[in-house]
Amino acid sequence: MTLALRGRRLSSRRRGELLPYLLLIPAGIVILAITAYPLVQLLIMSFQEFGRAQIFGAPPTWIWLENYLDVLTDQTFWVVLGRSVAFALVNVLTTMSLGILIALLMTRLNRGFKLLVSIGLLLAWAMPPITATIVWGWLFDTDSGVINYVLSTVFGLPFTGHSWLIQPLSFFFVATVIITWQSIPFVAFTVFAGLTQVPNEILEAAELDGSTRLQRFRFVTFPYLRPVLLVLLILQIIWDMRVFPQIKALQTVGGIAAETNTIGPYIYSVSVAGGNLGVGGAIAVILVIVMLGLSAYYIRSTLRQDEA
Repeated sequence: MTLALRGRRLSSRRRGELLPYLLLIPAGIVILAITAYPLVQLLIMSFQEFGRAQIFGAPPTWIWLENYLDVLTDQTFWVVLGRSVAFALVNVLTTMSLGILIALLMTRLNRGFKLLVSIGLLLAWAMPPITATIVWGWLFDTDSGVINYVLSTVFGLPFTGHSWLIQPLSFFFVATVIITWQSIPFVAFTVFAGLTQVPNEILEAAELDGSTRLQRFRFVTFPYLRPVLLVLLILQIIWDMRVFPQIKALQTVGGIAAETNTIGPYIYSVSVAGGNLGVGGAIAVILVIVMLGLSAYYIRSTLRQDEA
């Protein structure tokens, strides 16, 4: 009787352990159906000579690693990749810093101002990237932009008729403003949610011990926020590395594509505009590998924290 009861308990425990995995099966099937097929097709295309002729029905030719060799030996690719990494780092640092500051500010506001700030963040977050780029393009317009008018009229600076998009440095400044403006809400809301999970008792005890606000944030709040900040950091790097619509829209308005391409528009110019989908697929696969490396680093760091 005892052995039978013990066997029933073991079987029910095993069913309980398997239940979460069984519940994940439907979502896993949907994700595989949506992402696996395009990724496999992209990988196959990267090993083929796939140009305009193949788009119109000609059979592709297998050239295996030739596309990858062409990409990795192309100086333009490395220039664009370095530019993309630098641009992503600037955006990530700016977005994370401002998002954390706004989240900390929201914890100090009363309900009315907190609601007002939340609505403003939601409006910026909900605006489509192309729409946001058009609006900011009007603000930075050479002839009738508000930014030039304020800088020249109010501050007396020589910005009358200044073109923000013709120079790469000012072009990426405008792009950083647009991307950061739309990325801050996600960081601010996520960090604010993490701040609400920090126990008030521990903060009050640290305050009674004579710690300053900076010390409380560093030694009490930050350890609770570390997993959240790590996720945000990885996501922001991935999103800012593959940014496309803002850069492409600004290039259409007045930027020079050859001097302002990041990896997303560069893939588009090679594959769609240039008609070489094989090389474009190879670049995309290389980018996927880089992103997988970042994701693997995040997963390994998370597992180490769980084990500790």
